[in-house]
Amino acid sequence: MSRITQILGGLEQWSKVQLLRKPTFAVPDRFHSYRLGGINSRALSFTTAPWCHPDSLSTHKTPQKQASQVISARNIAQMATKDVTSQSDITKMKTEPDGAFKRAAASFRNTIEKGGKFEPEADRYHLYVSLACPWATRTLIVRKLKGLEDIIPVTVVSPHMGTHGWPFASVDKFPGAGVDPLYNSEHVKDLYLKADPDYSGRFTVPVLWDKKNHTIVNNESSEIIRIFNATFNHLIPESKAALDYYPAKHRAEIDSLNEWIYPSINNGVYRSGFATSQEAYQTAVAEVFESLDKVEKILTGKDYLVGNTLTEADIRLWVTIIRFDPVYVGHFKCNFRTIRDGYPAIHKWMQKLYWNSDAFKSSTDFDHIKTHYYWSHPSINPTRIVPAGPIPAIKPL
Repeated sequence: MSRITQILGGLEQWSKVQLLRKPTFAVPDRFHSYRLGGINSRALSFTTAPWCHPDSLSTHKTPQKQASQVISARNIAQMATKDVTSQSDITKMKTEPDGAFKRAAASFRNTIEKGGKFEPEADRYHLYVSLACPWATRTLIVRKLKGLEDIIPVTVVSPHMGTHGWPFASVDKFPGAGVDPLYNSEHVKDLYLKADPDYSGRFTVPVLWDKKNHTIVNNESSEIIRIFNATFNHLIPESKAALDYYPAKHRAEIDSLNEWIYPSINNGVYRSGFATSQEAYQTAVAEVFESLDKVEKILTGKDYLVGNTLTEADIRLWVTIIRFDPVYVGHFKCNFRTIRDGYPAIHKWMQKLYWNSDAFKSSTDFDHIKTHYYWSHPSINPTRIVPAGPIPAIKPL
């Protein structure tokens, strides 16, 4: 008998004994309750509070209510042994029959708005990110540009995305990574299962978390950056509130650019890197460089993609371009040309944003970026050796 089986068996026997005791051990409000024989509509969270002596917990007056809120060890065992590695382990990711990589859509798509379920309030929300992830970096940049650092705290995970997905520093110490300050979660997957125990999608970042309702508001970066762009304007200085990265007069053009830049460049590098057939790879990598050629023409003689101002179109594209030479050229086989040597206009645009804006520079960590990709994708890089170059990671202006 394994040690885990012994512990779970002991818990089940203990819970049965408690039903015969007076007072009966009941679950206080700060715990998500379980009913005997089945899971209650509220999900159990192992990180809401530490296990403690039953005598220190609250009791209820009726036997029926006492019995209904006794923790069932059998349910605990089921949750503890649930295999979610198909959602967390990237080596189990499946491609299309033709070998093409298809990214699943984000699942939590709520917004924050006055009068809604999620009201715009200071220190109500928490942002979980990886410094390696381009999608998460979008949210960090806009958070910094809009001056939301004191309103929306952030926690960075380790870049070592392994069998259980993105880990916190409590289980994988890496410079710049932190522990989960809310629930002491070990992995990002714990947050997803806390929000929805039946969640069946991938455990991705960024995660915009509501501390009031203990759930995920949104995990789609393109929507989070728009939330950050306008929703908290009443809580920040006027100078920051006046900054608009999705201005009405440019929205049609921004949307038009996003429509082809996302599938062909942002996601195109992943379609190239994760392809499992030569044909799928050839199709994807050709689209990447066809679209980079288009961007090069747009940026020639310009500082920004749209108008003469920084918009979300720049932010969304930039997070891919800054990773291109350090990672995508080698790791994802996007090697027709490098940015630094093959696209002078794109290269200058990337450099200016990095060196002239702390929001871009401070949100970029090349150690996290390179370590994540080269370590976390053993199907592509089985040795997990992280290359030393390019040197420098980004050239000075």
